[in-house]
Amino acid sequence: MKKANKLGLSDRLSDIILVVICVAVTLIVAYPLYYVLVASVSNPYDVYAGKTFLLPSEFTLEGYKSVFADDSIFTGYFNSIKYTIIGTVYSVVLLYMVAYPLAQKDLPGRKLISIFFIVTMYFGGGLVPTYLIVKQTGLIGNMWSLFLPGGVSVANMILVKNYFQNSIPGELVEAAQIDGCTKLGTLLKIVLPLSLPILSVMVVFSMVAYWNDWFTALIYLPNSDMAPLPLVLRNILIKSSASATQASTISGGYAELNKMTEMIKFASIIVAAAPMLIAYPFVQKYFEKGMMAGAVKG
Repeated sequence: MKKANKLGLSDRLSDIILVVICVAVTLIVAYPLYYVLVASVSNPYDVYAGKTFLLPSEFTLEGYKSVFADDSIFTGYFNSIKYTIIGTVYSVVLLYMVAYPLAQKDLPGRKLISIFFIVTMYFGGGLVPTYLIVKQTGLIGNMWSLFLPGGVSVANMILVKNYFQNSIPGELVEAAQIDGCTKLGTLLKIVLPLSLPILSVMVVFSMVAYWNDWFTALIYLPNSDMAPLPLVLRNILIKSSASATQASTISGGYAELNKMTEMIKFASIIVAAAPMLIAYPFVQKYFEKGMMAGAVKG
């Protein structure tokens, strides 16, 4: 009886320690974002003076007003939503088209094809050759330049392939084929419904990648009307910084314009991150399952 009590006490102590560690890690991870949120509605001078640890100082929405005062912000939002939806669907479909055949042990040249994909993870032509290829194919100024050159992430493809191999029973696939189901039918009717966890993970990965991508648009989309949100926010911040620099040489308004630049910087981070933060809770359940899928071979 005493031994059981000791074990129970040990278990409770372990649970308490784990909870404390989880809370500490959560605070470490979440506080930077919370700090940026507080800083975006505070006086930037107070922020740099360390007066905004938990609560805003001199609450103001001037940073957000300046960001949304630029008409291009709404165009950027629309473009980012469009690029994210199209790019995510395109990338996930390609992932399945590549990963599912490579997960089949009877695929001719399976190992050679896998090596071909893995080599591209370590060796690439670089920015200039890629730009020349995109230019020669006539994709400069076309939104498809954001998707076609890098539609398949090899790392994600390996995750999906391993999921197919380890988490979907081969006997179930064989039974479907014996019943006369084609390979495409097996993929759509058997594999796809059983792979929703890893599918949700790939959707989240692709959404975040396309939503945050501004460098590709900077290179391939010279038309400002096609710029995604991160690029629009970057341009707004650059214009604000340039105005502050010019003010320092013309008049004494540098301090005020520099203050506005700092508020715009913090507000831009929140404006860019908010959609992904809102979307994540809806796929969190599947995301957690997908990340654990394949950890134990079944």
